[in-house]
Amino acid sequence: MNSLEGLRADSSQFTLRGEPFRILGGSIHYFRVPRPYWKDRLLKMKACGLNTLTTAYISLAAETGFWVILRPGPYICAEWDLGGLPSWLLQDKDIQLRTTYPGFVNAVNLYFDKLVSVVQPLMFENGGPIIALQLENEYGSYAKDDEYMPFLKNCLQSKGVNELLLTSDNWEGLRNRSMEGVLKTINLQRLSFGAIQHLACMQPQKPLMVMEYWSGWFDVWGEHHHVFNAEDMLGVVSEILERGVSINLYMFHGGTNFGFMNGAMDLGTYKPQVTSYDYDAPLSEAGDCTIKYEILRDLFSRYNSKPLPEVPSPQERKAYETVYTQLYLSLWDAVQFIDKPCRSERPINMENIPVNNNNGQSYGYTLYETTISSGGALNSGNNIRDRALVFLDREYVGCLDYKTHEVILPDAKRERTLAVLVENCGRVNYGKALDNQRKGIVGDIVLNHTPLRGFTTFCLDLKPTFIKRLSSSGQWKTDFKSVPVPGFFQARLVLDGPPKDTFIKLPNWGKGVVFVNGQNLGRYWFIGPQHFLYLPGPWLRNGENQIIIFEEEKVDGKIMFSENPEYGKTIDVYKLPFCSLL
Repeated sequence: MNSLEGLRADSSQFTLRGEPFRILGGSIHYFRVPRPYWKDRLLKMKACGLNTLTTAYISLAAETGFWVILRPGPYICAEWDLGGLPSWLLQDKDIQLRTTYPGFVNAVNLYFDKLVSVVQPLMFENGGPIIALQLENEYGSYAKDDEYMPFLKNCLQSKGVNELLLTSDNWEGLRNRSMEGVLKTINLQRLSFGAIQHLACMQPQKPLMVMEYWSGWFDVWGEHHHVFNAEDMLGVVSEILERGVSINLYMFHGGTNFGFMNGAMDLGTYKPQVTSYDYDAPLSEAGDCTIKYEILRDLFSRYNSKPLPEVPSPQERKAYETVYTQLYLSLWDAVQFIDKPCRSERPINMENIPVNNNNGQSYGYTLYETTISSGGALNSGNNIRDRALVFLDREYVGCLDYKTHEVILPDAKRERTLAVLVENCGRVNYGKALDNQRKGIVGDIVLNHTPLRGFTTFCLDLKPTFIKRLSSSGQWKTDFKSVPVPGFFQARLVLDGPPKDTFIKLPNWGKGVVFVNGQNLGRYWFIGPQHFLYLPGPWLRNGENQIIIFEEEKVDGKIMFSENPEYGKTIDVYKLPFCSLL
């Protein structure tokens, strides 16, 4: 035995420290879990019999007894806005993401320089828990540039990374050419098409690994909540393990797309993903051990030589009493708290607005205003990304999106202010549309076939600094006779005792975003399937808590709480053809 030797893939079985090793892994994304709960989720994963974590929290993983497979991207997919890439890359109109395009290469080099300097001491060879790194994610399905993956490999190795390198691909993507010294792994949910045998034939005498075993699936607005029957999952995982194959559960715990960080699908039709990333995973969005957890724990216990640790106690939850909005501020009154607006002849897309140290606007809403002197047909030319409310002298006149490109404006003999409030509903995270994810107004909008000019643009990214300015202002109103939307609505939740997890429900509201004590819980939308927002206890405090809701369309005034989530109508992914999921 060589205790200094890291993870090796030199035969049909992995070895670690010179001994046979099977990876029993699980994915938990640190960015989808409140920091105070990181340890709780990892302890629950340890108690389920897993030995490897695939994501970050590297030091905490080591303390909890995990090895780590680091997945540093730069593209991670993960149903995350732009697959984890920063939106400022889109300021370059010619950018080609996930290629050796010079602007992208420069950004990747800077990122890896910084990242490697941080994680180098945590590599196995330096006594740390990182035993392998995954290059990119499912590049075989994208495969625009044959030089890109070798560039990433060389980039990491030239910066001193010596641990095992992996790639992960779905069935379709496995066809992409192999790289010397880099192990291919496969992503799947069902054992069809002889997928694992196909991988074995491609890499004879190499260890086999399912890098992403999809324990469930994600949801998009306006469709059903996806579930994956526990017994169906157990049958597949059991067979994978019986074949001696290593596995990583994606996801072991999904968590939440807090803020504006959800991604979107666009394989012909744009579909933004919901705030919940429960994924029907073994640990629920709020960290509960599900029936999947119990049956997997029983299964994995047979592949552990020692008894498994006790399962940590569940987090307590509480359905707090309903609270009511007491104050409101219309969007038009709130505009004064936005940083200086930008003026331009043509509309500017979000990413190119000169804000945030000229890095542009990444998320949220953008308000465009101009003056018009007639009515008629306002046509977006499909240049709205992704959804816009249109106002004439602050009166709502219609909505523009991917399906609706035209709104009729009433005539008048005077100049009026046209305002277009555009929401970035989430950038695509997978597929060929990645380069075209600029948001806001991305081209001309025309009135009676004449392009509009002379715009004043407000960046409404709803960052904590803005919410703080808003909440401490003396401009809030209490007269609810006529409630203007869009607007901000404020309520107080007073707790007597230690805070507990809960779920916010807004049954008769329309569409918007919820902030609690300045934390952005994410988006809600009456079309479902999600009809709640997870509110972690650590973000509440004993005593008074401030709730601010930005609502676009329809206000009820009541804010309700529940101990349990409501996912809406469900559909079993195992009964769907795989292509329909994508």
